Amino acid sequence: MTAVTLSPSAAARVAFIAHKQVKPAILRLSVEGGGCSGFQYRFGLADAPEADDTITETDGVKLVVDAASLDLVAGCVVDYVESLGGAAFKVENPNAVAGCGCGSSFAV
Repeated sequence: MTAVTLSPSAAARVAFIAHKQVKPAILRLSVEGGGCSGFQYRFGLADAPEADDTITETDGVKLVVDAASLDLVAGCVVDYVESLGGAAFKVENPNAVAGCGCGSSFAV
């Protein structure tokens, strides 16, 4: 199973946010039921990895994913994108067969 990766731009943004909040540079990605397409992504800073987390690291920033979410996001790349519409973390998910216009939910 391919792990989830964090792009350099996403790692830089996590490091910036973590520094401002005086927290470790650890981004948690999880998947919850809901959203327009069945599942939705959730992001948040974590104080430490949990025992069952898969951990990847980019430029000193850790990305942690719980075991239940990993099946749905394996092989994904988490990116940070700035555009005229705003700035956000974006998940490029090769497992998704459908998505929504807002890009925050998907179906497998």
